[in-house]
Amino acid sequence: MSIESNRIIIFDTTLRDGEQAPGATMSIEEKIHLAGYLEAMGVDVIEAGFPIASDGDFQAVTEIAKLAKTATISGLSRAVRGDIKCCYDAIRHAPNHRIHIVIAVSDLHMKYKLQITREDLIARIKDTVSYARTLADDVEWSAEDATRADPDFLCECIETAIEAGASTVNIPDTVGYTVPQEYFALIQMLKQRVPNIDQAVISTHCHNDLGMAVANSLAAIQGGARQVECTINGLGERAGNAALEEIVMALRARPDQLPYTTGIKSEMLLRASRMVSNVTGFPVQVNKAIVGKNAFHHDYFFFKARERTA
Repeated sequence: MSIESNRIIIFDTTLRDGEQAPGATMSIEEKIHLAGYLEAMGVDVIEAGFPIASDGDFQAVTEIAKLAKTATISGLSRAVRGDIKCCYDAIRHAPNHRIHIVIAVSDLHMKYKLQITREDLIARIKDTVSYARTLADDVEWSAEDATRADPDFLCECIETAIEAGASTVNIPDTVGYTVPQEYFALIQMLKQRVPNIDQAVISTHCHNDLGMAVANSLAAIQGGARQVECTINGLGERAGNAALEEIVMALRARPDQLPYTTGIKSEMLLRASRMVSNVTGFPVQVNKAIVGKNAFHHDYFFFKARERTA
């Protein structure tokens, strides 16, 4: 797939990031069933889990990888060799598989969470991405908290990751902090300032803390991103992630403003929403866009009242 095309890669992380919503734990059988439906629906990349997190997660990712046919199966890994090897052992059974490495790049996270210097981080990116490439051809690298990172350092990190072998670079709005015009400008800046950016797909991963995850994701697409990381029903930690169904239908409904396509079979979106709701026990709000019970209904009370008083 040409990274300059208008085809948007849909990366579904319901089984990994979505499960981080408190109370949203899914059984292995439920994950396998949902992964099969996501693949049938046309999802390009399914992030099946975080294999190092637990034996159960490792088993779920392994079984999903064994059953996959067309979708790329991704597993998440911290920027640690042990995580990466564990991830590969789980995903390697899929015909198409991806190692997804994440590490924070903002000064705030480096100081208080990682307790490392910028020089240490650059060295770790080189080491872990190059190691992952010895195991798999498809490696994604995520710059956690990218929207609060120093722009110059973010560019250096991304250039380093691509040089080391990353074919996808993800620019997460980890804490749901940015706004659409700002995020658009960030993606544009990366396209202009990272010299090897044409060798990788730019990905977006937005959280919904300010209610702008979908808007930010669409702005990133307009800025040059060609992969969107999202979840069914916007499931995820805190206020959730960008909702897959809203992104897909926005692109389909407004090609005049958003001339991009996906491989998603939109007629399957409602069932996917119901499946995730039933599995997690999280009800879909009735006025939720696209999949809510009232999304295509309205009450005639106002008009009837006017008739009676006319």
